[in-house]
Amino acid sequence: MVQWGLGNSFKSSLIATLIVCLVVCIGIAFTFAISSILSKTLLKGKTEGAILELPPYRKPQVGRILASSLIDRTLFVLGRALVVAVPAGIVIWILSNINIGSLSLLTYIANFFDPFAKLMGLDGYILTAFLLGLPANEIVLPIILMCYTRAGALVNMENLQSIFEILSSHSWTILTAINVMVFSLLHFPCGTTLLTIKKETNSWKWAFISFAIPTVCGIALCMLNNLVYHIVI
Repeated sequence: MVQWGLGNSFKSSLIATLIVCLVVCIGIAFTFAISSILSKTLLKGKTEGAILELPPYRKPQVGRILASSLIDRTLFVLGRALVVAVPAGIVIWILSNINIGSLSLLTYIANFFDPFAKLMGLDGYILTAFLLGLPANEIVLPIILMCYTRAGALVNMENLQSIFEILSSHSWTILTAINVMVFSLLHFPCGTTLLTIKKETNSWKWAFISFAIPTVCGIALCMLNNLVYHIVI
């Protein structure tokens, strides 16, 4: 029995590893495909040569480098993150703590998105979590757990068994897990990244394109996975 258990565990780990590697390879393939399409459409133009001119060497000034890095990089990025994260945190708290009848506003939103999410092999809570996770992708899973446990704040769990039990009790299947990984890989960048794109390009156009292209690809791939899964199974 012990040998069988070890073998079964090894088999499950191998399958999980292969699935993760496959999802990563899909992401790489989409990156090259979209880059090729964009280079022939929106980014099409005459290729110009690049000239690299090395600046004169100057002795590094450690104090100036540290000050410049702190002000121009760290504080600037943190400032943009706060601009997005603080309002989003307030919105998440309001949605999860204000009830209409016996249901929270978050549940109403999840129920609204649920039919479309089902077409992607997900559920309304998962899709809502991705939308509310715009400030930082890291909070998507805590939002999902918050929705499932009906907590009034973000849930941070480190016990994998507890997470597994919560997800399993809410009808997660292997398809759900795969499509969550796929959509995590192929969906809109975080809010800070979008603001950076807007600043660097001086245009909301490219920020919108950066938002739309991976999201459309992720939705399409999840729907395809869902269709194939139900045909095969």
